[in-house]
Amino acid sequence: MTTTLQFTKGQGTGNDFVLFSDPDGEFVLDPATIRALTDRHFGVGGDGVIRAVRSENLPDGHGVLEVDPSAEWFMDYHNADGSVAEMCGNGVRVFVRYLTERGLATLEPGETLSIGTRAGVRHVQRSLTGFQVDLGPWSLADAAPTVRARELHAARPGLALSVGNPHVVVALASDDELEALDLTYLPVLDPEPVDGANVEFVVPADPLVVDGIGHIRMRVHERGSGETLSCGTGAAAAALATRHWAGAGAPDQWRVEVPGGTVGVLVVPGVDGEHVSLSGPAELVFNGALEL
Repeated sequence: MTTTLQFTKGQGTGNDFVLFSDPDGEFVLDPATIRALTDRHFGVGGDGVIRAVRSENLPDGHGVLEVDPSAEWFMDYHNADGSVAEMCGNGVRVFVRYLTERGLATLEPGETLSIGTRAGVRHVQRSLTGFQVDLGPWSLADAAPTVRARELHAARPGLALSVGNPHVVVALASDDELEALDLTYLPVLDPEPVDGANVEFVVPADPLVVDGIGHIRMRVHERGSGETLSCGTGAAAAALATRHWAGAGAPDQWRVEVPGGTVGVLVVPGVDGEHVSLSGPAELVFNGALEL
């Protein structure tokens, strides 16, 4: 039986997604179909698939509603390989753009929209560049893996941390090292995290801080998607790692340059620890219909 999928293609600093609306939670895509959708040669193409489901109609959404009854919509996110992901920082912004432009939710300047994810509730506001999302509290992990990557001529120490999903950040010495990396190959982590991790390679700017704002460049290999032009939680992780390495006096505000553009990261105190927020653009590129 043929089913027609009405979808929208969206992107945030080049991190691109296939989005569709399924309020009642009836249209579940299997991993093989997700891989076909995100294939850049034979499908629509994308770093992941986002399904808009009302939280009440998804088992993972029930716990979200207990925490925040206003989190009507759940961002059901899958990586390009079909695997389930906790959340996606760029994806949340694109998801909110999709909800508001489709009339599924409203978000006026100064208001906050609560979104359900597998990493918990995420709160989104409009910003000068598009949208800003509170990614919640961040934490350092106990592990200290080394990282090997193609064209990186020696293993480097990585800093493991969580921004709702797992990351390992590696500092590089120069732009030349960053540009030489071949991230078509999966970086090797030792020890390998049980659930895998996104791996960010970072070069601090010189000078690192200008007018109280830290500046870094980053490339990323995303778990389940490969190298992407941008990773929102990865940008936050990279800024947090650089701030950690810089020590006392390091700024709380950062600009992170990724291949797809620039995003902003801000660290703020919260009752449950430091929170990190991400700001940047989110655009809907085109609409389409696909027979499955």
